[in-house]
Amino acid sequence: MSKLPTYTEAFEELQTIISDIEEGQIGVDELSEKVKRAAMLIKICKQKLSSTEEDVNKILKELEE
Repeated sequence: MSKLPTYTEAFEELQTIISDIEEGQIGVDELSEKVKRAAMLIKICKQKLSSTEEDVNKILKELEE
């Protein structure tokens, strides 16, 4: 089982994919694969951001008590 990338790794890979698409460096044959990978990376980033937000809110709530 491969480990999930960190937020930073996922974000950087996503930026690379977007840049390659914008610059026309990805051929039609690769495009579908890259878009699927980008969607997965976005999902990972969203999950990590949500988890971090929950953790921060929990800590702030504990500090208020």
